[in-house]
Amino acid sequence: MIRIALTGSIGMGKSTVAKMFEQAGVPVFDADAIVRRLQAPGGGLVEKIGERFPGTVRCGTLDRECLAHIVLADRDKLAALESIVHPAVRDAREGFVAEHKNSPALVFEIPLLFETGSEKEFDKVVVVSAPPDVQRARVLARAGMTLAKLDSILDRQTPDDEKRRRADFVIETGRDLSTTEEQVREILACLGVARGR
Repeated sequence: MIRIALTGSIGMGKSTVAKMFEQAGVPVFDADAIVRRLQAPGGGLVEKIGERFPGTVRCGTLDRECLAHIVLADRDKLAALESIVHPAVRDAREGFVAEHKNSPALVFEIPLLFETGSEKEFDKVVVVSAPPDVQRARVLARAGMTLAKLDSILDRQTPDDEKRRRADFVIETGRDLSTTEEQVREILACLGVARGR
């Protein structure tokens, strides 16, 4: 089994590329989706986060905007949140691997791969990248996003050029979708992973 880490900075098109791998028959683990589920009402991390960050949970619901406002302004608080979230995501990832143990390849969509020092846990690293103007336009089109919030997020992420240098493969998403799909197909062919379910 080939373990492929899929990463890239915010707004680079990771989710779109992950879906392309999935459509090609490769199971995909989405770390962000796991975090959203764990932080949703009734999720396994809501109570722990509420205890560590008073005022962020009301009636069993985590106020993600309030939490983001707190942790993005303070590196120590961000680290405290990560110490709650990362072990839970790791457990979910291990369960995913066990569930798909007979697959020739697995893709793990992990936005903070380099930031958490996790790249050594994978056989190959694929970085999704786009020109800075494309990235900013995509991110600023999101509801509730501001330039200040984007800059704060980017300040905490490994720069795109460094991610590209550390990658085994780079997928450019600044062009049309068919070009991106072709890059996904080329990577799977290079790794000897049969396409299709």
